[in-house]
Amino acid sequence: MQPLWGIDLGGTKIEGVILNGPESADVIARLRIPTEAEKGYEHIVAQAGRLVGLLRSASGLEPARIGLGGPGVPDPDTQLMKNCNTTVLNGRPLLKDLETALRVPVALANDANCFVVAETRLGVVREQAPEAGTVFGVIMGTGVGGGVTVGGKLLAGRHGIAGEWGHNFLDESGGACYCGRSGCVETVISGPALERYYARRSGQERKLPQIVERHKAGHDPAATATVERLIHFFGKGIAAVINILDPDVVVLGGGLGNIGLLYSEGVAAARQFVFNDSLRTKFLRPKLGDSAGVFGAALLVENV
Repeated sequence: MQPLWGIDLGGTKIEGVILNGPESADVIARLRIPTEAEKGYEHIVAQAGRLVGLLRSASGLEPARIGLGGPGVPDPDTQLMKNCNTTVLNGRPLLKDLETALRVPVALANDANCFVVAETRLGVVREQAPEAGTVFGVIMGTGVGGGVTVGGKLLAGRHGIAGEWGHNFLDESGGACYCGRSGCVETVISGPALERYYARRSGQERKLPQIVERHKAGHDPAATATVERLIHFFGKGIAAVINILDPDVVVLGGGLGNIGLLYSEGVAAARQFVFNDSLRTKFLRPKLGDSAGVFGAALLVENV
């Protein structure tokens, strides 16, 4: 079986991995270097080339194809990048430029898509729900994103945005979103959005893990209001996805995926909004941690 090469292009670091094959998390080589995005688009492309060169030297291998995960996606019609929070990538032909720099074909998807591919093929879905046909992978942290696999393969969609529930309308109280709209899921239940809500209620700034602990302790009404907001709107937002996609499994990734209440009270809230008399979707914690992005990128050569 030919080794799989993957690159995870982040805002602060670029990580690369060579996996032994598509059914194994065995690593032949794994390296990371800084992205240095502040130096501009051409420098980011050059850093990706540098990383692949380092992987070649470390492994003695040559890639036949490379999977790359990162912010945003190429538009299917123009092949120009869009929806990138590393904004220097937007409007640029990243896929073409990477193939020129790396001298091999490149398969490219966003980080949420890489997450769901990895957890489906190598992570918690394979371990706990191998029979699952459709999986929705959630990223809830600084932003809110998602991706979909069907039969173990990535669903990209006509516009390359399948799974992007973070920019569905949820509630006007979320206010303006960077995407130009208002009330998006991301403006209501991302980590920063919830921290801003707590600050408005309490007059104090705290990180979300502290807010959750203060809610559990029962002595901070603003913390309880914030957690109740998360639970209610998580239920409402994820129910809309379930009503359309009806996945067998939802995997909750990102920092908010560590909040245990989402797997109990959050699921109970979703049950109120699902168009069914029960909710049998499995909600699972991810298994691969910070390996999911780069492992999923390597698996793109099998899935895209």
